[in-house]
Amino acid sequence: DLFVGVPGLEPGKAGPESALLPLSVFVFLWVNDTGAYCVGSLLGRHKLFPRISPGKSWEGSIGGAVFVLAAAWAISTYLDGEMLTLWAWLGLGLVVVIFGTWGDLVESLFKRTLGIKDSGNILPGHGGMLDRFDSSLLAIPAAVVYLYTLSLF
Repeated sequence: DLFVGVPGLEPGKAGPESALLPLSVFVFLWVNDTGAYCVGSLLGRHKLFPRISPGKSWEGSIGGAVFVLAAAWAISTYLDGEMLTLWAWLGLGLVVVIFGTWGDLVESLFKRTLGIKDSGNILPGHGGMLDRFDSSLLAIPAAVVYLYTLSLF
């Protein structure tokens, strides 16, 4: 079973907190996307990878990361260290930010290479279904590896 080594997801430990780790990964992804968009819209001057994704800026990426670290701190404070330490939550947030951004850039590169603007019309105005989940394609496996590694120590 893939989740055996992930804290809070072991068989027999189903409770309200057992869904918190997977949910937190999505929360971090959404906070990162929203924070990066808002900060990038206001302060974005330096393009991250203009040939791949011209709308992304370094300022937005850093802003998204700051918002994710704040969310990780808030979750850690709320849980009072019951599931993960503050440092583990902050690490998880950074893993999600880094790999989520890479996932988004990889999907943008695929679309650009294939000459596709949107990956579908199921979610109008959102660039398609894949655009809603592109960041999770690399962030989720990276988060699982991170949490599994933490469980070894």
